[in-house]
Amino acid sequence: MSRCAACSVTVEGAWTTCPLCTAPLTGAPSPDPLPRIPLSFSKRRVLQSLFFASLAVILASFLVQLFFSRDLDGIGVWRSVWIGVTAMWLVVTMAVRKRRNVAKGTVYLVALIGLVCVYWDYLGGWQRWSLTYAVPIVCASAIIALLITVQLLRIDVTEHLVYSGLTVLLGLVPFVFLLFGWVTNPWASWTCVLVSLLVLADVQVLRGREMRLELAKRFHL
Repeated sequence: MSRCAACSVTVEGAWTTCPLCTAPLTGAPSPDPLPRIPLSFSKRRVLQSLFFASLAVILASFLVQLFFSRDLDGIGVWRSVWIGVTAMWLVVTMAVRKRRNVAKGTVYLVALIGLVCVYWDYLGGWQRWSLTYAVPIVCASAIIALLITVQLLRIDVTEHLVYSGLTVLLGLVPFVFLLFGWVTNPWASWTCVLVSLLVLADVQVLRGREMRLELAKRFHL
């Protein structure tokens, strides 16, 4: 069994530093007294669901392209759904690999991709395709990724509150574009707002009662 000279305590398990003061331990490590808890979700199931969701988004983008012309003012910019699919993969992969601060990472990821698209649009003469198509599609894809995370990773009720708030936030971004008239075509923005409302309703149906109890505890209602 390992021992920390600074704290004068013995430590069970395969620790190399003291969990109290992080000082190096002396002595031979002992077997971990606590059993390893397996994951409460299947990585294969998560990635499989993500694959089919990505395939559905890509097929939908191909279908939409049949109804528009091929110039920039038509459906050419709808090909930015590939950016959205990439964002969706990154969000879910981040959630699977690192199950903490996923909401914060999602905000940073969407903000980074959105700013890159806006800057790219600016360099190309500011045709507003970034606000009309790219940002709403990225936000909608992130919302779908959050739905996959919520349903398959079996996260805590408290985190449900965070994800619900983030879903509303992502859905409001394209709505702001619509209010200020910054888009040339409203379909992508309205689609994102609709996806946000549907996902929020789905989360409320699945865990609504638990979330209301959690809110009541936090706000002493």
